Amino acid sequence: MEPVLVAKNLSKKYGTVVALESANLELYPGEVLGVIGDNGAGKSTLIKVLCGAVRPDSGEILLDGKNVSFTSPIEARTLGIETVYQNLALSPALSITDNMFLGREIRQKGFIGKFLRFLDQKAMAEEARKRLSDLGLLTIQNINQLVETLSGGQRQGVAVARATSFGTKVVIMDEPTAALGVKESRRVLELIGEVRARNIPIILISHNMPHVFEVADRIHIHRLGTRLCVIDPKEYEMSDAVAFMTGAKEPPKSN
Repeated sequence: MEPVLVAKNLSKKYGTVVALESANLELYPGEVLGVIGDNGAGKSTLIKVLCGAVRPDSGEILLDGKNVSFTSPIEARTLGIETVYQNLALSPALSITDNMFLGREIRQKGFIGKFLRFLDQKAMAEEARKRLSDLGLLTIQNINQLVETLSGGQRQGVAVARATSFGTKVVIMDEPTAALGVKESRRVLELIGEVRARNIPIILISHNMPHVFEVADRIHIHRLGTRLCVIDPKEYEMSDAVAFMTGAKEPPKSN
């Protein structure tokens, strides 16, 4: 099986700080790849490179076997890569609907949409409500309320709903359950399974080890800016993963 997304020898420095050093990653169709590592291991930088938010100093990215180079997240989104960032990447001053369709607004039909570029606010609001309702992440009385009026968990729900609704090739989730309660976190894990059932692969970055071991098909362990190893969660315990991450135990050599 050929991987959907491949990262080869990605490197990124910020002055004298090495964020990534010859980092590699492979993501296969319909799989959930868990990415874990200690704070400062370079996980978020790796994800930002894959989704176009950061340009690497060297290395290459392959999507469906073709070399791609992103200068912005918009280019990655155009190719079907959607991301839930750790800081959510929402605009607090805009409404829930506007955030859901930011950069892909629906225009009105006919002359006023094509030439005057008027937006179809009703269609976007109905679609946003449907997507959020289908996902069961949150109950919203007013779909047009400003994001800044939402709780942290509700904002997280909007970000997750947006990514899973529009991702066609790859969905990347950076700590998607960090601000959610138990019920909402469980729904996100179920949602990950639903996205995988559509044969869309997911990269899941999380410090919540039980969640990663529950849903991941493979677990990529990142340490000191590079991939340390990839393990099968069915063959290793969480304590083993922590030991690999911290250097207390030698990682398997096969990866």
